Amino acid sequence: MTVETTITGMAAGVPFVAVPPGGDRAGAPVVAAWHLMDPPRTEVAMAAALPLAGLDAWRLYLGLPLHGMRFPEGGVEALMQLGYADAVQNLYGPISAQAAEEFGPAYAELRQRLGFRDGPIGLLGGSLGSAVAQLVVADGGFDVAAAVLASPLSRLSAVVEAVGRQFGMSYPWSEPSLDIARRLDFVARADEVAACPATLLVVGEDDDESGFQAPARQLRDALARRSVQAELVVVPGMGHAFAEEPGIEPAPQLPAAAEVDRLAVGWFSRHLR
Repeated sequence: MTVETTITGMAAGVPFVAVPPGGDRAGAPVVAAWHLMDPPRTEVAMAAALPLAGLDAWRLYLGLPLHGMRFPEGGVEALMQLGYADAVQNLYGPISAQAAEEFGPAYAELRQRLGFRDGPIGLLGGSLGSAVAQLVVADGGFDVAAAVLASPLSRLSAVVEAVGRQFGMSYPWSEPSLDIARRLDFVARADEVAACPATLLVVGEDDDESGFQAPARQLRDALARRSVQAELVVVPGMGHAFAEEPGIEPAPQLPAAAEVDRLAVGWFSRHLR
């Protein structure tokens, strides 16, 4: 990724980084990507961590609500305070829902501005960003040819329970938060997520077993039973995040991110035409 070819701005109110392909800009496929709430936690940091170098495609990195240019007053600390109050109803639910809803208008505006073709697309997401990618698939409206889910959020309830154990607390589930958990249970929604015919899940060897690794295996198996080409790769030495704190500005690529990037480029090269 070079400074000369990187395009940044806002599209339908969504901050973005767009990187054109090296060849035919009008005919190349498109990959849309969403970052994590952990590092890399902005679109510019995600573009640096996973540049998808060598992939002959448009790469669109989209900022999540309440992140980057849309951080609440007080920045990351204020965001964390919202999470301490109610992570499900204040963060996981509304961020993922809004990001999925605003993708259509942002994509349409970027297509008009940048001139890329309308056709099957690829989706890339990390952690909560992977939930956005799966919502885009499950909710329909886009022809998604391939997806790469890094440190994936496969079942929100498992993530919440893992975070609770980490902090020695129990989350007080309510009917509204259970509704969000059901919406973000992609193992249970495998019939809908199977609309994407090729999904790669990438988890860190050091990530939480019950919160992320086991649900990723469950999702892979559920998709495979539905004739999806689904694979799971475990990256040695990788935790949940794959960039250094604070993860807001572009930073040198860590070895774990380089491996995720390599896997993603290979997957999209095979499945995205």
